[in-house]
Amino acid sequence: MDRQQAKENFIKQTGWQDAEAHKLAGDASSRRYTRFVRADGRTAILMDAPPQAEAAPCPPNASPEQRLALGYNASARLAGPNLHAFIALASALREAGLNAPEIYAANETEGFALMSDLGNDLYAKAIDKGVDEKMLYEKAIDVLLHIHQYFTKPAHIQDYTLLEYDNLALMAETDLLPQWFLDWHDPDKKPEAKALQEWHQAWEEVFTALSPPSTLVLRDVHAENLLWLPQQQGLQQIGLIDFQDALFGHPAYDLVSLLEDARRDVAPILVGHALDHYQSLARKYLPDFNPENFTRDYAILGGQRNAKILGIFARLVRRDKKPAYEYLVPRVATHFKNNLRHKALAPVQNWFASHAAELNFHE
Repeated sequence: MDRQQAKENFIKQTGWQDAEAHKLAGDASSRRYTRFVRADGRTAILMDAPPQAEAAPCPPNASPEQRLALGYNASARLAGPNLHAFIALASALREAGLNAPEIYAANETEGFALMSDLGNDLYAKAIDKGVDEKMLYEKAIDVLLHIHQYFTKPAHIQDYTLLEYDNLALMAETDLLPQWFLDWHDPDKKPEAKALQEWHQAWEEVFTALSPPSTLVLRDVHAENLLWLPQQQGLQQIGLIDFQDALFGHPAYDLVSLLEDARRDVAPILVGHALDHYQSLARKYLPDFNPENFTRDYAILGGQRNAKILGIFARLVRRDKKPAYEYLVPRVATHFKNNLRHKALAPVQNWFASHAAELNFHE
C-alpha cells in the first residue's frame, strides 16, 4: 500500500473523509501536516510522520557506543519519526495545564495522528499583525517557568521514557558545525582529525561547567512553534507544537531557543526584559535557582545551540537543497559570536582562533 492510500484509509477510519483537505507549510523535518475542515466549520490537523523517513531514535538503554553506531538521531537523542514520543508528550503537557494538541486518533505503526487545531496565529504572524510583542514573550516565559516547576522528574512523562539531554547529545549537535558549516564556502577547509579532537576537548571542558539537568526541555521553542490563542485564558493562551524531541535537560535551553531565535530578530531590550522576567519568577518559585549559574548555563547552551543550528542550516542548504535557509545564517552566526564572548566558552573561542580564524568567531 502506498503512503497516500494509507493516509486515506486512516482518515476514513477517523470519520473525517468528507472534510476539505488543505496542505500546511512543512518544516525542516520529514513530517507533513494537513488541515481538514468540515462543512460545519470544525477543523483538525493530520500529522503524517513516515516511520522510515528518518534514522532510528535512541533506544532507552543504549550505551554511548551503541548510540554512536546508530547515527546522529540516536546520538543526539532525537525522536525522529517516533509518533509515540509526540503523543505521550502532548498528553503530559496537557495534563500539566498547558495547551498542546489533543490527539483524536493515531496509528503509531503507520505514523499518522489526527489532532486538535490550534489555529494559524504563530507568534511570528501575530507580532506582524500588531499583537504586543513584549506581552507575548512574557507569556511564553510564564509557560516555560511553569514547565520548570512542574516537570522536575522524568517520571512525569507517563509510559514514555524521557531521556536525558546528556553530554553526548550536546556534543553530537555541536559536531554539525565542523561537519557541515566549516567548509561551506571553502571545500579545502575540512577539519583534520587533530582539530576535531581539540574541538571535542574544548566542548567537553565547557560542558563540565553546566548545572545538572533538572526539567523538561521542549528543545525547539521559538516564534514559529508558539501560537497565540487570545480567546483562551492564562497559560492556555499559548499553543505548543513541535516538542517530540523533548528531553530532561537544562532550564536555560528553551530560554535560549526563544530569545536567540534563528528566524527573526528579537531586540536586545526585549531579550533583557524577558530574562529579567524569568529570573524574577524563578527566584520566587524555583527553590534551587541560582542567578549566576543560570547566566553561565544560558551562555553555554546558547553557544551549543547556535553551533548546532549553523551546522543544520548548512546541511539543509548543501545536502537537502533548501537554499532559503542560507538567508538565516548571518543572524545565527551573530548569536554564536556573542555567545563565545562569555568566559565559560573561552575554550571554544580559542579553538576558532587556532583553526578557523577567518570566521571571526574568536574576536
